[in-house]
Amino acid sequence: MSAEQRLAELGIILPPPPAPAANYVPWRIGGGLLFLSGVGPRHPDGRSITGVLGAGVSVQEGYEAARLCGLNLLANTRAALGSLDRVDTVLKVLGMVRATPEFGDQPEVINGCTDLFVQVFGDAGRPARSAVGMGSLPRGIAVEIEAVILIRG
Repeated sequence: MSAEQRLAELGIILPPPPAPAANYVPWRIGGGLLFLSGVGPRHPDGRSITGVLGAGVSVQEGYEAARLCGLNLLANTRAALGSLDRVDTVLKVLGMVRATPEFGDQPEVINGCTDLFVQVFGDAGRPARSAVGMGSLPRGIAVEIEAVILIRG
């Protein structure tokens, strides 16, 4: 089953690709790779999930924020490639979690994104990954995620 078919089977409708928040592009293609700029947990209406993990934002809420980042990354991937079926492998994900110094569940938060990628792409969606804590993120967002994807063919 193709990635686009899996997305439909899962009942997932991708949001419109988020517009860049500053002077950068949402993606670049080079050497058969798609480099996706970091995206936050922005809803289609422009609202974002904000706050600090370990200080008012739960791991489950962080997981949902990371899943929303994943949906935005998929929207940018489709915009860049025309179809998610052009994805060969999700190579690398960098997940940044705005958290207190004591918070240590960044991997469980970023699973919100990578679980989604595995649902859509199967084992090809299981990336090499970093999940790190940050003292701050742009505009107070709780999570930001970027990715590198190998383009099929």
